Amino acid sequence: MEEKKQKSINDILPLDLIQRILLRIPVKHLGRLKCVSKLWHSLISDPDFAESHLHLSLASTNACIYKKNSTEAYLIHLEEAFNDKNYKVRELSFPFKKPPPSEFRLMGSCRGFVLLHQEPHFFVVWNPLTGFSKRVSYSWLDIVHRTKGRYFRFSGNAMLYGFGYDATLDDYLLVIAWKDSNCQLLDCFSLKTNSWINLDAALPKPLVLMEWRSRGLFLNGSIHWLSYYLEKHHSDGLLVFDLKERSFSKISLPEQLEMRDAATFFILGGCLALCSQDYVGCKTHIWVMKEYKVYSSWTLYVIPCLEFEPLCLSNDRDVVAVIYRSLKFAKYNLREELLRRFRCPLFRLQTFNWTWCTVYTESLLPFPSNSKHKDKKKKKNAI
Repeated sequence: MEEKKQKSINDILPLDLIQRILLRIPVKHLGRLKCVSKLWHSLISDPDFAESHLHLSLASTNACIYKKNSTEAYLIHLEEAFNDKNYKVRELSFPFKKPPPSEFRLMGSCRGFVLLHQEPHFFVVWNPLTGFSKRVSYSWLDIVHRTKGRYFRFSGNAMLYGFGYDATLDDYLLVIAWKDSNCQLLDCFSLKTNSWINLDAALPKPLVLMEWRSRGLFLNGSIHWLSYYLEKHHSDGLLVFDLKERSFSKISLPEQLEMRDAATFFILGGCLALCSQDYVGCKTHIWVMKEYKVYSSWTLYVIPCLEFEPLCLSNDRDVVAVIYRSLKFAKYNLREELLRRFRCPLFRLQTFNWTWCTVYTESLLPFPSNSKHKDKKKKKNAI
């Protein structure tokens, strides 16, 4: 009597149902699930699946990269760090073949990619989850040929910058506003074509170097900056640059916001947010715009702790943060108004600033190529 061939899960479940199940699995487990079958490998490797997973996953994985030195970093999965007593911080190597000859900066993140910059003239786009990295060299001559200046140095000339994604062009862009003598300029660098785009005409008004928080954050197809006047202790709102339309607009801040000190601007659970310190009451005030560009949706949360620097929102909708004063991680339950501090075993924050640390959402997204044929042949690169 012939033995019945055991049915696989692919024979039992419809393809559509398998795909819907995979979309709900945390991204860090998907690499192992590729080994289940050729079908699963094909599904998970599809760029369209990676795009859908980034937006539809019920359990996004928020990770923090903390720069240890010029070649190594710590990788902290913030959700696991709080929920697993045995969690250990992982050491991570930056995508350089050898130590870089000069200091580099963590420039920010977008859709699972982390942007690094090294003086004088190259960027590295890196997906820490997949291991993909791409070195993008640029020539400062492409910028300064239209000015009286003879040299462009990012750290010295850039007044504000931001890293974002233009879905209409499938391109990652770096926007830089900078000054040369009395001339203020705006340029956009395409990481897909390795070329600069002059956007001077889009500048809303002259920018004063010390009046802008330089690092922009990407949300809803735009890069956002918080403006701040040091002498007046005043902000005139969020500056917004639409990557598709190549135009600026403003978002007003809540009238009740007190700006005795420069507020911190961040993205919290897909919403614009900022925090300020109440040193008299020993509290941190967090304002969240729950509906994008809807002024009436600004909502205040009061954290019973000073110098509470939000990093992200957990899958339980709790605020994960760093407390500057003690250099510990913390988690605040907004519903129960419960604050919990946490220190990772064998790891201690020595300092904290955004050139040493970046938070990103892990993804399987491939990096777009100039040629559609090259997309299928992408390999992991080392710089």
